[in-house]
Amino acid sequence: MNRRLCIKYLALAAVLNPVDMMAAVPHIRAEKKKVVFNVLPEKVSTSSAEDTSPTIVMGDKHIKDYLSKIRHPNTPHPDDILLDKNELKLLDSVVRRLQRVRAYVGHGHFCILGFDRCIKVARNSFKVGQFSKAELDFMEEIYFRDAKEYGFFGEKQIMQMTEEINPLDVYKVPYSGNYLFLGASYEKYLGIQKKIGEELILTSGIRGVTKQFYLFLSKAHRFKGNLSLASRSLAPPGYSYHATGDFDVGQRGLGGGNFSEGFTNTPVYKRLTNLGYVRYRYERDNMLGVRYEPWHVKL
Repeated sequence: MNRRLCIKYLALAAVLNPVDMMAAVPHIRAEKKKVVFNVLPEKVSTSSAEDTSPTIVMGDKHIKDYLSKIRHPNTPHPDDILLDKNELKLLDSVVRRLQRVRAYVGHGHFCILGFDRCIKVARNSFKVGQFSKAELDFMEEIYFRDAKEYGFFGEKQIMQMTEEINPLDVYKVPYSGNYLFLGASYEKYLGIQKKIGEELILTSGIRGVTKQFYLFLSKAHRFKGNLSLASRSLAPPGYSYHATGDFDVGQRGLGGGNFSEGFTNTPVYKRLTNLGYVRYRYERDNMLGVRYEPWHVKL
């Protein structure tokens, strides 16, 4: 199976159950052969009871490559999408300018800072400096590029770069430096906190377009412009579910370990699992092209 077809099947697998997926691509089925599509953690067969022919594993090499990427998200791969030399210079200047914006407005307010407001802050602050046309064009190109090119198969959540977050729709969670949307998101967090107790903390809430730009581009910057690698652990700007209500939780005192699989060894994680209270957006070996995130709570 060639790489293009494999990616197509992986994308289908993200939204269809195995039987429906196989029906959607009938040209890969043979009347007298059993087909096993082993993308999911357990193999799924679509054979009939009368079928006694040998098992054929579809795209095994490509599937192993895909799983290797999301299980080792910081490992570069030969087919990763990289920025060129000129784009790397723009990446560096944009990341540094966003860092200055964050320092100017404060880490908390930066979470909900709209893109237009970000540009205005930069223009009016000598310490930040105005975004150049080349920098803005670069950011626009990143925003509207199809993330599937990087290997990220999630749906876009925010269609416009300039979409603003209404301050009246959010609540700043005390001592966290993070905001949550009032309503379902905040109520879910309160429900979890009530059941788990003070050991549970909010580690990341709302991320507006500006903050997601900063996180994604900073990751790409650390890995020499590798956009595919960045997308395996951070949604590209516009694609983050943090912009529509998801949030991250952690164990008090664990620090950065809350964003690693070490979180699964904590009392907070074990209680979350035992209570069956939350569903995780990015399960282990998920079909969205993203690493396992047991700390990410799905709204």
